Amino acid sequence: METLQEFFSFSDPSIIAVTVGAVLLSASSAVVGTFTFLKKKALVGDAVAHSVLPGICLAFILSGTKNPLWLIIGAFVTGWLSLVIIDNITLKTKIKEDTAIALILSVFFGIGILLLTHIQHSGNAAQTGLDSFLFGKAAALVGQDLQVFGIVAIVLLVTVALFFKELKLIAFDASYAKALGLPVKGMDLLLTSLTVLAVVTGIQAVGVVLMAAMLITPAAAARFWTNDVRIMTILAAIMGGVSGLSGAYVSYVAPAMPTGPWIVMIISAIALTSFFIAPKRGIISRGVQQRRLQRMIMDENLLKELYHLGEKDADIYKARSIEEIVEERFFPKDRLRSSLRRLRREGFITKENGHWRYTEAGRQKGQRVVKLHRLWELYLSKYMKIDPDHVHEDAETIEHIITPELEKRLEKMLEYPEVDPHEEKIPY
Repeated sequence: METLQEFFSFSDPSIIAVTVGAVLLSASSAVVGTFTFLKKKALVGDAVAHSVLPGICLAFILSGTKNPLWLIIGAFVTGWLSLVIIDNITLKTKIKEDTAIALILSVFFGIGILLLTHIQHSGNAAQTGLDSFLFGKAAALVGQDLQVFGIVAIVLLVTVALFFKELKLIAFDASYAKALGLPVKGMDLLLTSLTVLAVVTGIQAVGVVLMAAMLITPAAAARFWTNDVRIMTILAAIMGGVSGLSGAYVSYVAPAMPTGPWIVMIISAIALTSFFIAPKRGIISRGVQQRRLQRMIMDENLLKELYHLGEKDADIYKARSIEEIVEERFFPKDRLRSSLRRLRREGFITKENGHWRYTEAGRQKGQRVVKLHRLWELYLSKYMKIDPDHVHEDAETIEHIITPELEKRLEKMLEYPEVDPHEEKIPY
C-alpha cells in the first residue's frame, strides 16, 4: 500500500516521464490499431514494427545522435516505405498480402540488424542503448522523449477524431465509400501513415518485437464488449492506457522487471479475460447461449414429434410413452428425459402413469412448429424452385428461428395454404 501511494504521488520526475509516456503510447496506439484491426490488417503492425529498425539506424548514422525526433523521422520513412512496397507487391504481382508482409518484414529487419551491428562496432560512444529499440526500454524515457511522444499522441488522436467517420466507412466497406465519392486511396494512405507513426513512437517503450501487440491487442479485446465502433475505440484507448499505467507501476515496484513486456502482458491478460467473460461475444456467454439454443431446439423438436404422433392417431392429446416417441424420431434417451422434465416444468406437457401428453399450451407450441416447418417447405418449393424432396433439412433448421412477423408474411405471401409440398395439412 505504501508503494502504491509513493507511485501515484508522482514525486519522482522519472516516474512521471515513464508513466505518462507509457500511457500516451499505449492509448494512442490502441486508437489507431482499432481501424487496422477492423480492416483485417493485423499483420501490418508487425511488418511496420520490424521495418522501422533500419530507419532508426540510418537516422542515427546521419545525425550522430539519439535525438528521439530524428529517430522517429527515420523510423517513419522506412516503416511507411515498407507498407508502400507491400501494397505494390500485392497489387502488381501474384504474391498474396501475407506472403508480401513476411517477405518485407524479414528483409527490412535483416537490414536493420546489419546496420545496428555496424553501429555497435563503429566505436561511436553515443550508440549506447540503441539496441534497446529491439525489446524496448520504457524506464529510460526522459522529459525530452515525453514532449515528442505527447505531440505525436495528440496528432494521432486529433486526426482520428477528425476523420473518424471516413476511417470507419473504409474499414467496413471501401467500395461503398468510393461510390459516395470519398477519397478511399487518400484515406488508406492516411491510415497507413497513422499506423506507422503509432508504431515508431511506441517501439522505444516495448520494442519492435512486441509493438504489434500494443497496436492490435487492445482493439481485439474491446471488440468483444461492443458492436459500436466509437465505443470500441474508446474502450481500446482505456485498456491501452490502463496497461501502460500498470506496466509502469510493476517496473516501479520491481525495478528488475522491464516496463514494455509487462505492458504487453497486462493488455494480453485483459484481452484473455475479455475473450472469456465479455457478454454476448465472450466464450462463456456464447457457450451458454449455444447450450440454451440446443435445449430450445430439442424441446421444440420433441413437441413437434408429439404433434406428428397425434396426427397419425387423430388424437393430439393422447399420452405417449418414451418408446413411442423414440420410434417416431430418434432422440438420445438422456437428452429426451431431460427435455421431458424441462417441458413439464414449463407447463407444456404432463405425466400420467409413466406416459407424457400435451397441455393446451404444449399443443399450441407444437402445432406452431409444425406449421412453420411446412410453410417454409412450401416457400422453398414454390418460390425458390427447390425439389420437394430436398426442402426438409432446411426447414428443420429455419423453423426454430422464424419470428411472428416473418410467419405472418409467409402466410400472406403463400395465401394461407392448406397443404405443404408433401400434401400434409398445414395447421392453423
